[in-house]
Amino acid sequence: MNDLEKFFQSNNEKNINKWLHYFDIYEENFSKYRNKKITVLEIGVFRGGSLKMWKNYFKDESLIVGIDINPNCKKFENKDTKIFIGDQTDQNFLNKVIKIIGKPDIIIDDGGHTSNQQITTFNNLYNKLNDQGTYLVEDTHSSYHPKFQDREDNFTFIEYAKSLSDKLNFWYQCNDYKIYKNEIKEEIDTPYFTKNTYKISFYNSIVVFEKKQIQTPRSILK
Repeated sequence: MNDLEKFFQSNNEKNINKWLHYFDIYEENFSKYRNKKITVLEIGVFRGGSLKMWKNYFKDESLIVGIDINPNCKKFENKDTKIFIGDQTDQNFLNKVIKIIGKPDIIIDDGGHTSNQQITTFNNLYNKLNDQGTYLVEDTHSSYHPKFQDREDNFTFIEYAKSLSDKLNFWYQCNDYKIYKNEIKEEIDTPYFTKNTYKISFYNSIVVFEKKQIQTPRSILK
C-alpha cells in the first residue's frame, strides 16, 4: 500500500471519493515529483479532502491549487492551498488562474466528467502545463455513459485521446518513414502536441499524458 492509499484509508472525514485502483496509477505517475517544489492543479474540489491528500504526499514545498464551480468550495482554502471558483470550460477563467499560479507541473481533471468539460479543459490547459509535466484525466468511464456525452459531435474523451495517439506518430503521416534515416535539417511543421508529448498512458478509467520536448526522429544503422 503506497502513501496515498494509506492517507485515504486512514481518513475518516468522508471528504475523499476515489476508486481504489487509482492509487497505484497516481504513485506510478507522480512519485517522481515528491520532495520537489512543484505546483499541482486539481479540477474538482468536492469536499476538499483530495487537496489535503496531495499536500500530504508532495510535502511543504508544493503549491496545491483547486478549481471548482461551486462557490462553497472556497472555504477549503488555507495558507497551503489556493481555491479558484469558476467554470473549467471557461478559457478566460483558466488563463487568469495560470497567470496567478504559473505553469503547473501536474494537472488532474477530476471535474464534471462530461465529454465537453474534459476535452475543452485539456485543449485549454495542456499547453500551459510545464514542459516536463503530467496531465491526468480521471473517471474516464464517463465516456461510456450517455449522461456525460454532451457534445454535438458525440466525441467522448476516450475517443479524443485515441485520436491524439495518432499525433504521436505525426512524423510518419507527414513523411515516409525512410526519410528519417537521414538528418532532416529543414523545419517540419508539426503540431504542438506532437512536439511536446512523450507518451499517452491508458488505464482503467484514467488517461495520462506526459510532456517532454520531442526532437525529429532519426533512424541510424551502426
